[in-house]
Amino acid sequence: MQSAAVVGTGLIGTSIALALRGRGVTTYLIDANPEAARIAADLGAGIAGTPRGPVDLAVIAVPPRHVAAALKEHQLLELAHDFTDAASIKELPQREAAQAGCDLTRFIGGHPMGGREQSGPLAARDDLFHGRPWVLTPSAHTRAQTAERAWHLAELCGARPVVMAHAEHDRAVALTSHAPHLVSSLLAGRLLHGDPAQLGLAGQGLQDITRLAAGSAELWTDILGSNAVAVADVLAGFTQDLHQVVDALQGLGAAEEPEQQRVHTDRLATALVRGVRGRARIPARNPAPTLSVAYTAAPRGV
Repeated sequence: MQSAAVVGTGLIGTSIALALRGRGVTTYLIDANPEAARIAADLGAGIAGTPRGPVDLAVIAVPPRHVAAALKEHQLLELAHDFTDAASIKELPQREAAQAGCDLTRFIGGHPMGGREQSGPLAARDDLFHGRPWVLTPSAHTRAQTAERAWHLAELCGARPVVMAHAEHDRAVALTSHAPHLVSSLLAGRLLHGDPAQLGLAGQGLQDITRLAAGSAELWTDILGSNAVAVADVLAGFTQDLHQVVDALQGLGAAEEPEQQRVHTDRLATALVRGVRGRARIPARNPAPTLSVAYTAAPRGV
C-alpha cells in the first residue's frame, strides 16, 4: 500500500493517518469540516484535500449512521480502489451500504479497538492502536484484494487483525465497550446529586470508573442507538444483577436475625466474587506486532 485517504479527521481517523504517515504511506485527509482536516495536516497526519487519482485504500472514519452515505459518495468520486471503515458498529453500516447501492466487492468493514475519552484531531496519537485488535468483517461480496489491503492497514497501524462476522462483532462490543460506557455515564450522572463536600472526597477509583463518561455525548448517542438491541441485552442482565445487590443491601439494613444477615451477606459477597472472576478474564494487552519488511498478505478471502 503506497497511498491512502482518510475520510473523517476526528480522533480515530487522524490516529490512523498519523500511523500511516509514520510508515511512509502518502495519506490524504478529507473532512466535512475543512478546519479539522487542516489541523490534522498540521499535526503531520497527511495532506489536507483529495488526491488527483484513486489511492490504494480509503478509510471511512465517520460515525456509524454516516458510513453508508460517505462510502457511496466517495466510491462515486473514485477516491480509492478499495474501501474500509472504522465505525464501532458493523451490521447497520453494512446493511445501509447495500441498500444505498455501494460496491460491496470493494468494501470491508473494519473496527480498530482503540480510543480515548477525548475527541477531535488534537487528541490523536500514532500509537493508539498498538497491540490492539482490529476487527475486519468481510461480507460474501468482499474481494480478496480489499481484504488484504485492510489487513495490511491494521498491521501498519501496529494492530492485530481479527476476522469476525458482523453480528458477532456487534454483540462483542456491546459487552466489552458500549454497555460499560453507558454504565460509566449513568454512575457519573449520579454525581450531579452530590454536594461539593462529598465530591471533595473522590479518589482515583471514581476517576477510573467514570473516565468513559467524558466521551462525546453526540457520538455515543449514535453508537449506542446503532447497536441498541445488543446493548439492551447486556444491560438487561446487568439490571437483574443490580436488583439482587440492592435487595441484599436493603436486607442487611433491615435484618435483625443473624441468619437473615448471613443470607444477605452471602448474596453480596457472591456478586463481588463474580466481579473478581469476570475481571480476571480480560486478556492482557499484547505488544504491537512486528511488521516484516516484506509484507505477507492475509489469506485470500480473509
